[in-house]
Amino acid sequence: MENQTQNPNPAPGQTKQTAGFLKQMEDFFNTYLHQKAPFHLPPAAKEWIVKFGPWITLILMLLALPVILAAVGLTALFSPVIIYGGYHYLFFTGGLIALLAFVMQGAALPGLFARKLGGWHLVYYSVLVSAVGQLVSGNIISLIINVVISMYFLFEIREYYK
Repeated sequence: MENQTQNPNPAPGQTKQTAGFLKQMEDFFNTYLHQKAPFHLPPAAKEWIVKFGPWITLILMLLALPVILAAVGLTALFSPVIIYGGYHYLFFTGGLIALLAFVMQGAALPGLFARKLGGWHLVYYSVLVSAVGQLVSGNIISLIINVVISMYFLFEIREYYK
């Protein structure tokens, strides 16, 4: 029996299986962190998050940019020591995943300002990418807390994006 939740038009670079899996995850989070949630944010709070959230994200990203550039520079400087020390796989993988999530959030900003669902999806995917990074680094408790809180707020405001 064919799955009814699969996306018939996956995004470029996605297979139908990948798009179907991501849709199933989205449906799962929507069901348990929004529809069946014991409490919801008041409409005024949701509107505030949608209105000012992109601005807060932009400011925090600009503040984080010098730290990220310094981290990239220090990584380049100390990479021989890191590689010979045996930490290369975990160190570089975690850094690349964090950088990917940062770039995805930056790419989401125009869509968030315009209240487009595509911008919301980029933030959703960046949370999933961050979760993979936390899983790779072994931060299971942090992974659970961050994913639950992030997804709760994301699915609370999803209705504002079209």
